[in-house]
Amino acid sequence: MMTPMPHPLLSRRTFGVGAVLTAASLVAPAVRAQPKLEKTRVAIAVGGKAMFHYLPLTISEQLGFFKDEGLEVEISDFAGDARAQQAALGGAADVMSGAYEHTIYLQNKGQFFQAFVLQGRAPQVALGVSMKTMPGFKTVHELKGKRVGVMAQDSSTSMLAHLALSRYGIKASDVSFIDVGTAAGALAALRSGQIDAISNIDPVMTMLEQKGEVRIIYDTRTLKGTQEVFGGPMPAACLYASQEFLKKNPNTAQALTNAIVHGLKWLQTAGPRDLIKTVPETYLAGDRGLYLSSFNKVRESIAVDGMFPEDGGKIALRALASLDATLKPEKIDLAKTFTNQFALRAKVKFKA
Repeated sequence: MMTPMPHPLLSRRTFGVGAVLTAASLVAPAVRAQPKLEKTRVAIAVGGKAMFHYLPLTISEQLGFFKDEGLEVEISDFAGDARAQQAALGGAADVMSGAYEHTIYLQNKGQFFQAFVLQGRAPQVALGVSMKTMPGFKTVHELKGKRVGVMAQDSSTSMLAHLALSRYGIKASDVSFIDVGTAAGALAALRSGQIDAISNIDPVMTMLEQKGEVRIIYDTRTLKGTQEVFGGPMPAACLYASQEFLKKNPNTAQALTNAIVHGLKWLQTAGPRDLIKTVPETYLAGDRGLYLSSFNKVRESIAVDGMFPEDGGKIALRALASLDATLKPEKIDLAKTFTNQFALRAKVKFKA
C-alpha cells in the first residue's frame, strides 16, 4: 500500500456534529433508494481537459466513477473555456466543466447557470516575471508599459494579472496583454522575449520556475497565495449547468456530483504511482517528473468534498466587479450561481 501524501486542508466553516448527523439522516434514504436517473447519457464540455483544473473530472472518468453512478458521460474537450461555454449555450452540451466565475458573468447577461459541485478551491494560476527581459526586476511597478502574456483575455489567468497589477495602481491600459495560450505557445512567447511577464497555469509555470526562467510574484496554486490575492477563498473549477437542466434532472445532477466527489476522495490519498497509472499518457507530455512536480504544486488547491465555501461567491463577485465596469454586483443573486445541496449528499455518501 502506498503511503498517503500530505494534503493540507482549507480552514472553513464546518457543520456541527448534530447538523452532519441530521444531514446524513436526511440523505441516507435517497442514497439507499438509488433514484432513477432522468438522463443516463450526459454531454460535458470542458476547455482544456488535461489541465490540473479538471483533474477530478479526468479521475472520475478514468476510474469508472460515472459508470458506477449509472451514467454514460461524453466529455468534449475544447480550446479554452470560452469555446466550451459556447457549446453548452448552443445546446451541444448538458453540463460545463469550467471556472465558477462564469456563472456570475452569465447571470449578468441574463443567463442563469448554477455550479453544483466544486473541483478546485483555488484558481491554480501563477504570475511570473521573465528573467530574460527583466533580469533585474525588483518591484511590480516595473511592469508598467510591459507586455504580459495570458492564456486568453477572458480567462482566470487574465483576471489574476489584472488584480495583481491593480494593487500597484497599474491599470489595464498601462500594459499590453497578449494571448499566448498554454503549453508550447506560452513557453515560446516567454523564451523568445515576446512578453515580459506571464500569467499561466501548470505545468507551464512549474517548468519555467524549475529552469529559473521566471520569478513568481503571485501564486494562486496555494491556498495562502489565493488568500493574499483575493482576500478569501476563491472557488475555481466546478461543474455547472443551466437552472432548467438542474430542475428537470436532479437525480442526474446528483449522480454527476457523486462521481466527482468520489474522485476528490480518491485524490486525497493517491500516491505518485496511482496518479501516473490513472491519467492518460498524453497528459504527462513525456516528462513524468515535471507532471508530478506540478501536481504537488497544486495539490492543496483541489477540492476535498465538492462543497462551495459560503463566502466564496462574494469573494469572486468582488474580484470580478473590480475588473469589469459592466458587472453590476447589486443585480447578481449569488444564491443562484451555486448550490451545495448535491455536494452535501455526496459528502455524506462517501464520507469525504
